[in-house]
Amino acid sequence: MRRGLKTLSATMLATALMTVPVAAETLSDAMAKAYRNSGLIEQNRAVLRAADEDVATAVTALRPVIDYAGSAVWADTAAGSNTSASIGLDASILLYDFGRSQLGIDAAKETVLATRAALVDIENSVLFNAVNAYLNVRRSQAFVELRENNVRLLTQQLRATQDRFEVGEVTRTDVSLAEARLAAARSGLAAEQGGLALAEEQYKVAVGAYPGVLAAPPRTPNIPSTEAGARKIARSENPAVAQIKHQVSAAELRVESAKRGSQPTVRGTAGIDLDDDFDTTSSIGLSLSGPIYRGGVIASSLRRAQAQRDQVRAQLYTVGLQVDQEVGNAYANLGVAIASIDASNRQVNAASLALEGVREEFQLGARTTLDVLDQEQELLDAQTNLVSATVDRQIAVYQVLDAMGRLTAQSLGLNVPIYDPAAYYNAVKDAPNARVSPEGKRLDRVLRAIGKE
Repeated sequence: MRRGLKTLSATMLATALMTVPVAAETLSDAMAKAYRNSGLIEQNRAVLRAADEDVATAVTALRPVIDYAGSAVWADTAAGSNTSASIGLDASILLYDFGRSQLGIDAAKETVLATRAALVDIENSVLFNAVNAYLNVRRSQAFVELRENNVRLLTQQLRATQDRFEVGEVTRTDVSLAEARLAAARSGLAAEQGGLALAEEQYKVAVGAYPGVLAAPPRTPNIPSTEAGARKIARSENPAVAQIKHQVSAAELRVESAKRGSQPTVRGTAGIDLDDDFDTTSSIGLSLSGPIYRGGVIASSLRRAQAQRDQVRAQLYTVGLQVDQEVGNAYANLGVAIASIDASNRQVNAASLALEGVREEFQLGARTTLDVLDQEQELLDAQTNLVSATVDRQIAVYQVLDAMGRLTAQSLGLNVPIYDPAAYYNAVKDAPNARVSPEGKRLDRVLRAIGKE
């Protein structure tokens, strides 16, 4: 019996961390599933398409505007009834507005770039949540395995203690201690099973389906060897930083446009009217318009644009600090996890040897049942700490990738169709007017490709 207890205790950690069949779901599978199923990613793709359309709307300010108008009037007078009708076409085009329309187009383009960066940021978050959920399920599964093994071990030990009590080698107190420790182990097992259920629910939220059999995580991706190197990359590649930079550019363009709000606008006009006598009237001309007094709204609009520019400039500084903090936190977590793994390995080895020695001394009468139970609990705690530290190290590596902005489907080489944020933009940037045009047909193809037709 003593030899069996030793073997069971020594294999507890190996059982908890053992690999699973090749057919099991891998971490890459989970991330790919999260990428395909994410409503948040789909939502922000729609936001990006709306921003693309803002460019098309801004472009139309430089296009001609053609309207038609028709009228038919019947009048009953003292002289008799009279009917008249007319139809006409009017056209106008912006000739010059001191660059305000072009500034509006440029600002809309910067907003598109900012929205693309926001979409990448969302993708990073979605994939990190999938990684976190995957590894937390693995952690909880390992905890349950450890607790189940502990319950089996304590059940066998209780039986052995009861046998020894019956022959008078131990007291009733020893039996009660073994019973109490087994009850505590069963309570701990129930708690870990509840934790596993919670982790599986979180997995479903992050990935889109409950976990099946999960494979052991692959080797973690490479990250910079130093925190300073990671911070440098994050400052240039983190999508949150890129988003704010483009927002700053858009705000500065809006300020420039607001400064020109009091400048006049020159438009070319043309028209033709046909009445019921088939007489035609044609016209062509230029119009010049501009504000004289609008109650201070132009000055207010400028001040508002300047305030919004100052806001995003300050936000750029804040986001930069936040990114630095994210990188620092990730490397701090990584350092703690690596140190904990080393310490926990030492603790597991020492606790295993100590447990073997305590059991031998117990057989010789130099140790009590409580000593054995306490040492078994210490070994369980050490094994639990090792499992947790191993998972924490894996999570910390992906935290670094997330902070740098490199936790994307393309960067990780996931087996998913990569979304092209420029496809829809290229189809609408010139504001195609009808589906019969080449641009309109291309837009139809893009819409069908993304499932929106």
